[in-house]
Amino acid sequence: MQDLLAQFRELDEGAKALAVLTVRIGVILLLAWALQALAARLIRLFRGYVSGRTGAEERARVETLARVIRNAATVVILLVAGMLVLGELGISVAPILATAGVAGIAIGFGAQSLIKDYFNGVFLLLEDQLRQGDVVEVAGKGGQVEEVTLRYVRLRDFDGHVHYVPNGEIKVVTNRTREFARAVIEVGVAYAADPDAAFAAMREVARAMRADPDWARRIAEDIEIIGVERWADSAVILRARLKVVPAIEQWNVKREFLRRLKAEFDARGIEIPYPHLTLLDQRG
Repeated sequence: MQDLLAQFRELDEGAKALAVLTVRIGVILLLAWALQALAARLIRLFRGYVSGRTGAEERARVETLARVIRNAATVVILLVAGMLVLGELGISVAPILATAGVAGIAIGFGAQSLIKDYFNGVFLLLEDQLRQGDVVEVAGKGGQVEEVTLRYVRLRDFDGHVHYVPNGEIKVVTNRTREFARAVIEVGVAYAADPDAAFAAMREVARAMRADPDWARRIAEDIEIIGVERWADSAVILRARLKVVPAIEQWNVKREFLRRLKAEFDARGIEIPYPHLTLLDQRG
């Protein structure tokens, strides 16, 4: 009879210990869930606060930063909760941490380029070097930015080709559409033509474009005449430039300006020379 009572007491104490352990683990998991929910809530508030005080161009960068912070917070919370649960189960985390440290060193040596990509991606976002929609040149590839992540930048060039550039390969960013851009105009006139008359025609074309509602919003300032750029084989090269709004408007403005300038030169009798052609004597 006493043996049976002792066994019941042992079962009772074991059940109590199991119940306490279950409750402690449940509390840890509940706190982890609450912390994750709180972190997500704070990140949403931060994103809404910043997005409400920035323009549309900044929102893509804010979204990317918010996603990175949310993922980092989730990883940290899960790691801490996992170690606390293992501690409650009586499993020492010291050997696990030591093994993870050695494995981390080995993986680090084998994944240096990946780590470099992520570090460079963080600085690209924090320093706002490029944004979605910008036209940039990075690592020898140019195009419009379609996506910016911590791992890579996705570009689409004029031919429609998509380039994935790892952030670790990006040393220099040439952003062609930040704040404003320049439409650089170079035209050739015959040596017999008067450069001042050509400059007057260029000013008239620019004035007409700025008076056109379809183009006025794209051109920020009056045309800037640079002057005679150089003497070519069969033409005098003249240069000017227009300050335009960002994105891809500099190329659109340049195309329209050249189209109108051709008609203006024809109306004023300003000769545009043909390219110099050399005929080969094939008579042997």
